[in-house]
Amino acid sequence: MSIILKRIYDEPPRLGGHRILIDRVWPRGISKEDADLDAWMKEITPSPSLRKWFNHDPEKFEEFKQAYKDEIKQDDKKQSKLQELKEMATNERLVLLYGAKDERHNHAVVLKEMLEDF
Repeated sequence: MSIILKRIYDEPPRLGGHRILIDRVWPRGISKEDADLDAWMKEITPSPSLRKWFNHDPEKFEEFKQAYKDEIKQDDKKQSKLQELKEMATNERLVLLYGAKDERHNHAVVLKEMLEDF
């Protein structure tokens, strides 16, 4: 299984594999053509209330991480999308694209961890 996290704004030319945007909001300044996505999975993102509470504060990351995992476990749609991603990663490289500036404290990191432990 190969899962790569990439900030969509820093993305070099296309890497092989499934390219999935995992942000709720489309990244500013990136055209759909330039993004060259295989899918946009808004459904797997943290709820708006959790995202706003976290606000990319590294001090809140551990608490955010657990709350996000709980959201995924308790939501059938999120579970279904997690399964889809897992199946994609089984057969081919999975490139999870996100927009957050902080590469260590964001939902993509949590999602990758869940996929690898799934």
